[in-house]
Amino acid sequence: MKVIQVPMDERLLTAVTRSAKARKSTRAALIREACKRYLDRIEEDELDRKYVEGYRRKPEGPAWGKLGEKLASEVWAKEDWDEAW
Repeated sequence: MKVIQVPMDERLLTAVTRSAKARKSTRAALIREACKRYLDRIEEDELDRKYVEGYRRKPEGPAWGKLGEKLASEVWAKEDWDEAW
């Protein structure tokens, strides 16, 4: 693992320190987790953007919506039947 230095204003450092102590963790672990979550969120947002962009370029026709509705109703009906037993 590489060690880095990150300049941080006093208020943020105090908040990070308190939060790490409250979780019985270290500042380094808290910062690693925060960075990981941030990067995961960026990736998730990018996938969502690409998904929406794809549908804007090539929207589903009405037939796909009807098919999805039919399939969903069949799954829900089966789930209701399974739960009854």
